[in-house]
Amino acid sequence: MASFILSREKKSEKNRFFFKNALNFSLLALFLLLQSGAKGHWGFWAHKRINRLAVFRLPVEMQVFYKKYIDYLSENAVNPDKRRYAVVGEAERHFIDLDVYGDSALALLPKHWQAAVQKIGEDSLRKHGIVPWHVQTAASQLTVAFKDKNVSRILRISADIGHYIADAHVPLHTTRNYNGQLTGQEGIHGFWESRLPELFAEDYEMWLGPVAYRKDIARDIWKVVEGSHAAMDSVLLFEKQLTEGFKTDKKYSFELRNNVLTRLHSREFSEKYHRMLAGQVERRMRASVQMVSDIWYTCWIDAGQPDLGLLADAGPDQPEQDAEAAGQQTWLQRLLNVRPEPDN
Repeated sequence: MASFILSREKKSEKNRFFFKNALNFSLLALFLLLQSGAKGHWGFWAHKRINRLAVFRLPVEMQVFYKKYIDYLSENAVNPDKRRYAVVGEAERHFIDLDVYGDSALALLPKHWQAAVQKIGEDSLRKHGIVPWHVQTAASQLTVAFKDKNVSRILRISADIGHYIADAHVPLHTTRNYNGQLTGQEGIHGFWESRLPELFAEDYEMWLGPVAYRKDIARDIWKVVEGSHAAMDSVLLFEKQLTEGFKTDKKYSFELRNNVLTRLHSREFSEKYHRMLAGQVERRMRASVQMVSDIWYTCWIDAGQPDLGLLADAGPDQPEQDAEAAGQQTWLQRLLNVRPEPDN
């Protein structure tokens, strides 16, 4: 009898061990799958391009540093997207759903974070996106990094803030209908911010002249959000109008992407939609580049214009352990609540 009980206990222990490992493997597989799908927000190509072009608008005193690390700033422009499902609190930094606050949202929402928290509550704000407030926070962090002459933090925050500023310029980042899912236009998110720039951005006129100091970052980032939201209606309307005159086999085509046959909006449909938008994508991309470099410059000025030539020679320290990485331990707590990002 004792041996029978011992045998059952061993079998039960084996089952628990197997179940635990199977669960861990399944969760890891799910996490990696979600990570592979987190491609959105201007598309990786466009985010890298925006940060890279922003470097060339900086004054010589800053270019001595930023040009040396231009590849880092470009490649790491996509890090916030990679963190969306891994870091608690990351996802809401990329958007703001203005329509949940009503028609007078831009007039009623406080422009500074603490005032917004007092009026609306932090949980509600985060649920519907905080990009205009987080850009202000990141700018303050970059200013401190310049003051501290912390090369690793300057680089990381510069790359990150470029991403958030660019996201604020995307019209579909200002609405609950961020992927056309409420109007039967699924896929428009990646179409506008990834497919169109990849096809046409090489022909955009991106020379913007020298940087300018931003006296009021809060005011300026909210103007960006206002401009994005004003453009949102045409993004949806023109695509719907164009779709009505296209057969499905003409609207979409198949291309090899990383050796995978992928369905994309056809070249013909993309060209006609791009013309209907009348330069909208180019204007939002240009404005992104302009503001990214302006904010980098403003933070440097506010920090007292430290000698970046000395920092460039010093080189970055051991890759900084992002303070947000602590959130990776609890990513499962929010996994099902993170707004999914459509594939591009």
